Amino acid sequence: MAPSGAADRARPVKAGLILFALLAIVAFLGAIAIGPLSIAPGRVLAVIADAVWGEGASLTGAALRERVVVMDVRLPRAMLGALVGAGTAVAGAIMQGVFRNALADPGLVGIAPGAGLAAVAWVVFGGAVAHLLPLGLQGLGLSLAAFAGGLLTTLVIARLATRGGQTSVATLLFAGLALGALASAGTGVMVFIASEQQTREFLFWTMGSLGGATWLKAALAAPFVFALVALSPFLARGLDAMALGEAEAFHVGIDVNRLKRICVVAVAAGVGAAVAAAGVVAFIGLMVPHLARLVIGPGHRALLPAAALLGAAVVLGADILARMIAAPAELPLGVVTALIGAPFFLWLLMGRRAFAG
Repeated sequence: MAPSGAADRARPVKAGLILFALLAIVAFLGAIAIGPLSIAPGRVLAVIADAVWGEGASLTGAALRERVVVMDVRLPRAMLGALVGAGTAVAGAIMQGVFRNALADPGLVGIAPGAGLAAVAWVVFGGAVAHLLPLGLQGLGLSLAAFAGGLLTTLVIARLATRGGQTSVATLLFAGLALGALASAGTGVMVFIASEQQTREFLFWTMGSLGGATWLKAALAAPFVFALVALSPFLARGLDAMALGEAEAFHVGIDVNRLKRICVVAVAAGVGAAVAAAGVVAFIGLMVPHLARLVIGPGHRALLPAAALLGAAVVLGADILARMIAAPAELPLGVVTALIGAPFFLWLLMGRRAFAG
């Protein structure tokens, strides 16, 4: 039998995971139910069940309208929002574990802007080079570009911040800010040379939105996010050891360099897929892992799935707010998450400063 102390410690973790799972389910159903056409959650489930197992061919009037709204508009949007939230939050939690700092975030250290720059560059130039890709990959050009941009930015930041096997958090943050600014400047160049139609598309990438969600976008993002979430439990032991320091992790049998390489590729894949699907959604990778850590503790075996669940809930909740605040217009999702995340970041900074003082 497990010692009573271990059992007592496990109870808050299980309760936290159950809480986050319930929040994700409520937010998912709310994202489908809430809108210009309100649909009760029970009715949402009935429409989905009928679409999957029912006939549906004889539907008319209000029933047909509900099915179109749920299956063609809101369900793919909710699926994409859950994927973006889960992928970005898990990527942030992994980064914070690798760099041993709760301020590490794919957006703050330039990874998301780097992926966004690569995505908008594909919007401008992709048509001229898409034929160079294998036939089966031509439809994935945008996702591959965002992945490559995120990966390159991550590698550069890791290289700049690491000396003698040790990672400088200050260098990490400053290098990330510099690369993020450089990526923003590059995006500005893309806007300058782009056509009017392409410029309108850039608004999607710079401010983030789920408004263009389709089943295809969700299907393209899903493999990257699922791979990241599925891989995360195998990284938990190494990330826990890294919290003690890289030298200490090496002495307990962790191949630190291999762990870093795996984490870099996994984070780039998750962030690249999220940016390719929904643009740059700010502060999720910073805020969500920290909130999850406050509830269930620092152990990555529970923290990573908790971050996935809470990330999905937060993005879906923010998307509901984005659709409600200025209805019938729609605020960019990245604006809503920034309004929530920026004060949280300042609070986190002030808390760390007070602790250090």
